[in-house]
Amino acid sequence: MTNPITPAPDLLAWANRTLGARPSVQDASHPREDSRVWQLTLPSDIRFYLKVSPRPLMYERETLALRHAASALGAGRAPQLRASSAEHLALLLTPVPGRPLKQLTLTPAEEVRAHRQGGTLLARLHAAGDLSGPRRAEAEQSLQAAADGADDHLRKAGGRVSAAEEKLVRDLAEQLRTLPPLPLAFIHGDAWDRNLMWSKAQNQAGWIDFERSRFATAVQDFVLMACATWADRPDLRAAFLQGYGRDLTPEEQHALKCLAALDAVSCLVWGPKLDDRHVTARGRRTLGRLKEGAFA
Repeated sequence: MTNPITPAPDLLAWANRTLGARPSVQDASHPREDSRVWQLTLPSDIRFYLKVSPRPLMYERETLALRHAASALGAGRAPQLRASSAEHLALLLTPVPGRPLKQLTLTPAEEVRAHRQGGTLLARLHAAGDLSGPRRAEAEQSLQAAADGADDHLRKAGGRVSAAEEKLVRDLAEQLRTLPPLPLAFIHGDAWDRNLMWSKAQNQAGWIDFERSRFATAVQDFVLMACATWADRPDLRAAFLQGYGRDLTPEEQHALKCLAALDAVSCLVWGPKLDDRHVTARGRRTLGRLKEGAFA
């Protein structure tokens, strides 16, 4: 499947009815096969985003997040859900000011401010979800579920992972099963520079793309940043955690190392599949850091 340039007629008709007007449409999809996002601009110049989730589970997760948790971030810090359609797996969203941090060229001081604010907002999100009943059980079992996925990741990676690397990943995955209970949260699930917005004009951060949000251990929301941006920028890690309000416990830091091994193998699966050399390079670099004992 390739990204359609315009929404399907019935989907666009639903958006038109919801907005009460016929907007202009501009493709705003990410450069990947399953991304379907359009910017809708009304004659009054008010903008919305129309997003179609790749799978029902992602639709359900993002809808839950936007209805029950994202408002805790504050006005303009996360999209507001104008309407949703389970039939189309579609979400009609308000924009968040600024652009993704990954797309911006900022001064080091601006980057520190953006990461500090990003940490503050993530702490609000982590505290926003209702962790009662089955949701608590889901969160408590999340590290076990991550460990259970190691075999599948390694099988799909095949020859891209050496025997020594495979042993390392299996050992670290098994260590996830023996950790004591860790802090639980409602996590973003895809928290990194691609989804962290920054508005230079407003000096304000925000988060977008909640389709992987779920109840889990809080530390699972730090894996992508630890494997990417923070690898070269300990100052950004420090700023983010300062905004978050606390450092990771020793047990969380060890869990982060174990989870990084799983992320590395996942990168070696999806990077080549999507022909994304940056994802592949992230996986290789993380494995190298783990083998050298340099992951912290």
